[in-house]
Amino acid sequence: MAGVPRIMVLGTGGTIAGKGASSLDLTRYEVADVPLEGLLRPFSELNTVMELATEQIFNLPSSELTLEDLRHLALRVRDLLEQPDVDGVVITHGTDTLEETAYFLNLTLPVTKPVVLTGAMRPATAVGADGLLNLVQALCVAASPEAAGQGVLVVLNSEINAAADVIKMNTSRPEAFMSPDYGALGLVEDLRPVFFREVRRLHTYRSLFDIRDLRILPKVGILMGYLDVGPEAAEGLIAGGAQGIVVACVGNGNINRPLFQVLKEAVAQGIVVVRASRCISGNVSAKVRFDEEQFIASGALNPQKARILLTLALTKTASPGEIQALFHEY
Repeated sequence: MAGVPRIMVLGTGGTIAGKGASSLDLTRYEVADVPLEGLLRPFSELNTVMELATEQIFNLPSSELTLEDLRHLALRVRDLLEQPDVDGVVITHGTDTLEETAYFLNLTLPVTKPVVLTGAMRPATAVGADGLLNLVQALCVAASPEAAGQGVLVVLNSEINAAADVIKMNTSRPEAFMSPDYGALGLVEDLRPVFFREVRRLHTYRSLFDIRDLRILPKVGILMGYLDVGPEAAEGLIAGGAQGIVVACVGNGNINRPLFQVLKEAVAQGIVVVRASRCISGNVSAKVRFDEEQFIASGALNPQKARILLTLALTKTASPGEIQALFHEY
């Protein structure tokens, strides 16, 4: 239709496409069972304000996705947005790893057109299902000129969040996704996006990461810090060929001595180590003890997002100083 935005909707599966045996099954259901066309069928009214096209990329729970899947998704989104008649993309996604996919796309898509991820905490068949409204609101954001240039966005529960900031904070409630440090970018009010602020860090069209010619991404693992943690998990990652290790440290990026010693030796072998935190919010700051060993501070990124950035950073450099600079910028 002339004069209305054309939005591509890409399905990857997840709870938003889930189907339970009854409307009372809120947590027991088959993930990725409802096709994308079925999700959009009840909303024919949208055809008066936007043109929709659909494509099922995957049909999986997001816990099953791989980095290669994310690479495939990013390349497909890039191809679509390079078409002059596509004005934006909405991706339906499982919530378990939605924040990681959003951040990966945020770093690898050199586009200004809107890219919006959404999902659901309850299956499509459940009483009080949240997915349909989330999807409609995501479509309205993707069709809005104000969303252009804002980076990859996550829209659930009437909030618009930035990919770098948003975290899944709860296992099952509809209001699971929040940006605890910086707050939402905006809200969707009566299907109208209202933005409060902009993201200052580098993303999308300002990002230097290009994955078109990458066939294998560097291997990066995460290990958890806790009281009396030993070095065994780190030793396993090193033996498994990890090029980078992210530590979900206690507190402000703290590591006990036994683990510290193994990680110090890993850095000497050329493995890049990033200190993140298992805390929900707050920045991991630089500390002399760790700086001297060329450990990298993750800043505001949680461990799972720090892993995404470190994976992509290692495609450019293995220099701890240069990678630390990237963590400051992204």
